[in-house]
Amino acid sequence: MRTSTLGVGILGAGPVTQAIHLPTLARIRDAFHVAKIMDVDPDIARSVAGRVGAAWTTSMDDLLADEAVQVVVICSPHQFHAEQVIAACRAGKRAVLCEKPFAMSQAEAEEIAAVSQETGVPIIVGAMHTFDPGWLAAKEHWGDLPRTAHTIRYSIVLPPNPRFEDFATEVITRPARTRQDRHDPEVAAAMVRGGIMGLAIHDLPLVRAFCPDFTDLEVLTCHVPDPSGYLVNLRIGDRNVQVFGISTDSWQPEWTFEAISDTTLLRIDFTPSYVQAGSATATITRGGESAVYGPYSANGYEGEWRYLADLADGKAARLDVTELIHDLTFALDVADKASAAVRATAESQATAESQPTAPQKEAIS
Repeated sequence: MRTSTLGVGILGAGPVTQAIHLPTLARIRDAFHVAKIMDVDPDIARSVAGRVGAAWTTSMDDLLADEAVQVVVICSPHQFHAEQVIAACRAGKRAVLCEKPFAMSQAEAEEIAAVSQETGVPIIVGAMHTFDPGWLAAKEHWGDLPRTAHTIRYSIVLPPNPRFEDFATEVITRPARTRQDRHDPEVAAAMVRGGIMGLAIHDLPLVRAFCPDFTDLEVLTCHVPDPSGYLVNLRIGDRNVQVFGISTDSWQPEWTFEAISDTTLLRIDFTPSYVQAGSATATITRGGESAVYGPYSANGYEGEWRYLADLADGKAARLDVTELIHDLTFALDVADKASAAVRATAESQATAESQPTAPQKEAIS
């Protein structure tokens, strides 16, 4: 048995495990090896584990009881995250990495925080951009921008995930894509909520870094672009914030974050989620002069895994779980208010379209 590196146990063997975490772990074999993979589908568990020479199981309890597993990674559907994080902590593992969101309510998040404190097991959430060297370099050089920024823009334009997943690996099974009626109020609301909690949540912690009054949040407008996504204009405290995400069939991807004050512009260009191609590039412009930081050879996925290794070995300070709770409640607030706004707009439009026009009224009379 290998003992020089940390044994990783993975709960859930879907595309995120196959196309993100396994390729990342393959690059940092000096720190980790994959010990066991769990999936409820035995064929997927067996096949994915076979790629990396790991054991497999269909039981969470079996994985958590395995002494070869020191670190647990949770890549299961969102609704299971809180239960599995808590179980991993109570199993006495050395560290836990949970894909976002790590809970689906503030109550769940607070329970996780309490269990982490009780057991001493550190937890990190897979918001990879917060570990990206480009973002970290920007933090070192942006000065007073978090205090003076008045506008924050966060934009994601991506083709369907399978295009990137297939570059990273040969994915075994994935959910079928279906086109939804974005004009239906309930469908539109679900699309916006799902988009914010599944995609926008990656960088909402970055938005929050520039919004000290993040609990003072108002949705000004919310729309669902064609064919799917979200466009949300917010007022957060005294900051103007736009959060935009769209999935298109075009190829050209874009993933950008901007913070703007009267004197400074920060722009960060990230690589798409499944692209293992180095870090983001940060550009800070002041007085007509720009400084560029990056790209660096490592990306945010490697950054979070390296930090996880240091946590497990007691070499790094633990993240403040209160900050993770704030990140989650902020995302939930945006998702709840944006989905309510788009539902109301869609209902209003449906009502207006159902009313007869003036000529129709005359014909009826």
